[in-house]
Amino acid sequence: MQVSEKRWFVSLLAIVGIIGASLFIVSLIQTPNNSFLCSVNYSNKNDNTPTSLQLKAILHYATSSTTPQQSFSEITITLDVLKSLKRPCNFLVFGLGLDSLMWASLNPRGRTLFLEEDASWFQKVVKDAPELNAHTVKYRTHLREADALLSSYRNEPSCSPVGAMPLRGNERCKLALHNLPDEVYDTEWDLIMVDAPKGYFAEAPGRMAAIFTAAVMGRNRKGSGVTHVFLHDVDRKVEKVYAEEFLCRKNLVKGVGRLWHFEIPSKVNSTIYDTVFC
Repeated sequence: MQVSEKRWFVSLLAIVGIIGASLFIVSLIQTPNNSFLCSVNYSNKNDNTPTSLQLKAILHYATSSTTPQQSFSEITITLDVLKSLKRPCNFLVFGLGLDSLMWASLNPRGRTLFLEEDASWFQKVVKDAPELNAHTVKYRTHLREADALLSSYRNEPSCSPVGAMPLRGNERCKLALHNLPDEVYDTEWDLIMVDAPKGYFAEAPGRMAAIFTAAVMGRNRKGSGVTHVFLHDVDRKVEKVYAEEFLCRKNLVKGVGRLWHFEIPSKVNSTIYDTVFC
């Protein structure tokens, strides 16, 4: 093959790759009737204009070898909820990664906030995507403590479903994330994705506190409806055990691959489950 022919062939592959990746992202951010997400519809039901963030996401994934950490079927579970709400969504994501630009673009006119424990990784991601609303956070737990924390939390009143609130400043309960940015506590979250912090080696923070905090937030929702909690990596022991303890099997509405979707009902006006989560 001649040099000119090789260049032509490489160029053709690049174009095909861009088109294919663009179609993949567009298939995510479009609904069957060719209109964009729920959060677009609140102001103009006929406004199909993509936001600048969505366009950047298409360009990013079309010209990059990076792919989201979750599978297409796992992503679709969260996307279906975003579409079903039909209003601007408040979406809290534990973790910042290669899929963050995608999550933000799937909720274009809502509020999407990312929480990341690794400062160096945080800098790398936001350098490439400064539009993301993200914060670094610190955890007090280690994965090696998971069993001990699970067996002892009931003895601490500030870890009870009612006693854990307010989460802000709750230092007595080690499972409560007490020092997050004010934006986290001041916002009522419609969706919470737990895909971080790290939970695959003994000294890692583990996801115990993130799962506990998501459960407390959901139970203390003041608005109408449920809080949708998505937990990734449920094939791992700690994620599965903590989900069953705090998010509850009865609230599990769907599971695909390594992702579980829970709908957490508010207990603000109920005293039935004040002493237990499940």
